[in-house]
Amino acid sequence: MGSIIVSNLGKAYKKYPNHWARLSEWISPFRKQRHELKWVLKDINFQVAPGEAVGIIGINGAGKSTLLKLITGTAQPTIGGVATSGRVAAMLELGMGFHADFTGRENIFMSGQLLGMSAEEITELMPQIEAFAEIGEYLDQPVRVYSSGMQMRLAFSVATAKRPDILIVDEALSVGDAYFQHKSFDRIRQLRDSGTTLLIVSHDKTAIQAVCDRAILLDAGRLAKEGEPEAIMDFYNAMLAERENRTVRQEEIAHGKIQTVSGSGEATVTDIALFNEQGERVEAVDVGSAITLRIKVKAQASIPRLVLGYMIKDRLGQPMYGTNTALKEMPMENVQAGEELVYSFAFPLNLGPGSYSIATSLSSSETHLVNNYEWRDLALVFTVMNLSREEFAGCTWLDPAIDIQRSASATVKKTASASA
Repeated sequence: MGSIIVSNLGKAYKKYPNHWARLSEWISPFRKQRHELKWVLKDINFQVAPGEAVGIIGINGAGKSTLLKLITGTAQPTIGGVATSGRVAAMLELGMGFHADFTGRENIFMSGQLLGMSAEEITELMPQIEAFAEIGEYLDQPVRVYSSGMQMRLAFSVATAKRPDILIVDEALSVGDAYFQHKSFDRIRQLRDSGTTLLIVSHDKTAIQAVCDRAILLDAGRLAKEGEPEAIMDFYNAMLAERENRTVRQEEIAHGKIQTVSGSGEATVTDIALFNEQGERVEAVDVGSAITLRIKVKAQASIPRLVLGYMIKDRLGQPMYGTNTALKEMPMENVQAGEELVYSFAFPLNLGPGSYSIATSLSSSETHLVNNYEWRDLALVFTVMNLSREEFAGCTWLDPAIDIQRSASATVKKTASASA
């Protein structure tokens, strides 16, 4: 099993005011420095334990790809170092390591040997690689005629054909079609279950939260935050919305959960709760029960247009359902300072058993990236229990009506009960 230790890692590039300064520094007998160092990464310290899955997130330019290049050895650090144990397979820039004029099959042999496999191993694994990539006759055509999706399919198939001790994946997986993305993440989960250490860069919140044990947030070349994937992704999303104002804050609430709150505070959620059909406030709900989500909002300032949104998430922070009053064509216009509003959303809670949370958003439009008055993750935590339905699997209650045609003379029908 592989591990990664990153110690005081930094990468800087020389920045010259002009070409003459570069030339002067080269030929100067006194080696007078005419450049300044531009740091793209600095003071990066973290460890990835054997078998652990860690996600790396951050805006474009935060230093994510540079960090992966330093870890894989395709770039050299200015300061600090990286120690890895075990065989490393990496998917960095799309098509990296492929020769455009070689066929896919020839590139499999070349890339496989770069990953430490022998020619005999590659020959043995070739049917498996070919079957997983699913690019058909293109395997024997030059890579230059491949689409980006086909390159990704082939690169991923080679990198994961033999279980690596460490698998490092950049944003490349976002290129493929939905079918292959699902197929790839299934294989990543299988590798993780078999003990492979994972380091994944992705903007896909669901992927990070579903696969990773921990997440690391890079901001302007520094390690800004690390912790549970849900808390880090919530902080990252809030940070995007509040890039200028820096009003993001986090605090620990019940059960050790980390709540993220951001926004200008011109409007706030003062109360949020679920109510059953009898009008009682509840924290545990039966599958499929009719409930009302009630949210009280207070305007702290005059607001020309107010939109309330909510998102129901599962225990991993993956979205189950979300909407807002702009999408429902019910925004509130000209809300006055001090005014209070009570929103009621009635619906059957067709979720599977488990723990869920609700995030709320107050803004001026259907996205909280514009006039973010308040974004509050984990505004409400509740539990769904199966008290009255037959056993089922999954995160939603989708009770079917079943019609089985047995023969021309015998028809068996079962219809979901009216109470379902």
